[in-house]
Amino acid sequence: MRGTTWRTWAAGLATVILTAGLAACTSDSDGTDGAARSCTDGTYAWSGVRHWEKLTSLADPITFKKKTDYYKSLLKPVDDTVYRPTVTGAPTGVGAARVIKALGTHLKVTEPLAGPSETHDNEQHYFEAAQGGLKGSYYSWGWIDLVEADFAYTCKGGTKPVKGHVSTWKGTGSGFLPCSEPSESATGRTAAHRTCPDGSRAASEVNSES
Repeated sequence: MRGTTWRTWAAGLATVILTAGLAACTSDSDGTDGAARSCTDGTYAWSGVRHWEKLTSLADPITFKKKTDYYKSLLKPVDDTVYRPTVTGAPTGVGAARVIKALGTHLKVTEPLAGPSETHDNEQHYFEAAQGGLKGSYYSWGWIDLVEADFAYTCKGGTKPVKGHVSTWKGTGSGFLPCSEPSESATGRTAAHRTCPDGSRAASEVNSES
């Protein structure tokens, strides 16, 4: 399972070229079609990079009638989705894992993106909060930080790039906030709408989850 984070990270990125290496490509045929070539060290041109969070789990409505210092909630899955990284159009000789690693390098991630062998199930799990003065209504939720991108991979000296698409995730996370405080994330706003009392600040915030 990937590490848990409390931070939402999103960015719009323009198309750039990442040089994966300078080693010469070798061809398995005399054709010039990039799909027919075996090339382990070419260049990637990334485009259409998109980051978004998806709500994966949600706690029942939380209310503390008197001040509490500790809370433990069961985060229940919102659906039965199973997430799996996918790569279409992986270049011959490169493979899905290396394409995902190259995307991670392009995004300058601190932890590797989820690889081809990983899965993420929306399973129920517990969330704990240990802080003083908990009182009133709260909401708690879990999310997955998804990422996708298109790529064009060109062998050194090649004339036609191989084009493909990557879908994976950067990490997962959990949140816990009072219903008087709107979340900065779309998944948090969705959680507040579903569990906070009507009229509370968090439940009244406009939601825009992807």
